[in-house]
Amino acid sequence: MNSLIVQTINHCVDGAKTGTLQFPQIVQELAGVGVERYHTDYSRCENTYYWADGTSHVVALPPEASTIGQKFDQPSIAAAIGQSQRGEHLYADFLQKTRSAGCVGYCVFITGRQVQYWGRHGECHVERFPHQAVDATGMDKP
Repeated sequence: MNSLIVQTINHCVDGAKTGTLQFPQIVQELAGVGVERYHTDYSRCENTYYWADGTSHVVALPPEASTIGQKFDQPSIAAAIGQSQRGEHLYADFLQKTRSAGCVGYCVFITGRQVQYWGRHGECHVERFPHQAVDATGMDKP
């Protein structure tokens, strides 16, 4: 794995944690190093990044203190997504709220322009990227 790619992924993970990077910036940077999708697994506390050629890279995330809720509460998940889009909370808050709402993880499909959030029993909430969100490199500038 190219060191520039690993540095970019680490920069994006750190930027999400600290709030210095917002989702559109993260997606743009990841697309710039060829990431086509990534999966955040709440049960394993890790992100897995995937490229079109089948390669992948795993980054461990710190274990969360909150447990994953038993019931998939789609309205609460959608509310947490909206709060993130408006910059009303940090990524750690988003993780806690979606976990509590029964989300076991999500997959960001950069080339597919959507995020799918999953529950324990296969429930799914799909959030489409905003219209201004794609150019030839993966993302437009906001």
